[in-house]
Amino acid sequence: MIKKIVFGGGCFWCTEAVFNILKGVKNTIPGYAGGIKPNPSYEEVCNDGTGHAEVLMIEYEERELSLNTLLEAFFEMHDPTSLNKQGADAGTQYRSAIYYYDEVQKKEIEMFIEQKQRIFDKKIVTEVKKLDEFYPAEEYHKKYYSKNKEQPYCSYVITPKVEKIKKEFKKFIK
Repeated sequence: MIKKIVFGGGCFWCTEAVFNILKGVKNTIPGYAGGIKPNPSYEEVCNDGTGHAEVLMIEYEERELSLNTLLEAFFEMHDPTSLNKQGADAGTQYRSAIYYYDEVQKKEIEMFIEQKQRIFDKKIVTEVKKLDEFYPAEEYHKKYYSKNKEQPYCSYVITPKVEKIKKEFKKFIK
């Protein structure tokens, strides 16, 4: 059965690159969620006036890849204790966030975070909310990493995240 979840873990180019390598991920769509302005543009979100986070909608086959495994990869690829900042990317649009679709997902996410909090020294600040609206990002953001691997941001920021996930999640790599 195909399920969906939406993660905000900093730049959506990074998040998409990481999740696209996992078996069971059927589709990814970068976009915006958690804000107040309908159909925001990238420029509006970057100017921090819409309240949206850069996010990635993930469609996955739950018989191949569990929500728990997706959560493990999500917490491995970004810092869930960093408020509105991932690496050099700073602003509320880069916040750690999980937008769920139903109460079953919500409970699993809350239990996962409760267990993870025991091993983190700092407080986990990941926003957990029911998805209200999701707005797909502009076309040029889709598959950005795969089209621009040689670009400095991709090679210095995204590639190390992808390599880390490949190492830590070997049995789940496509």
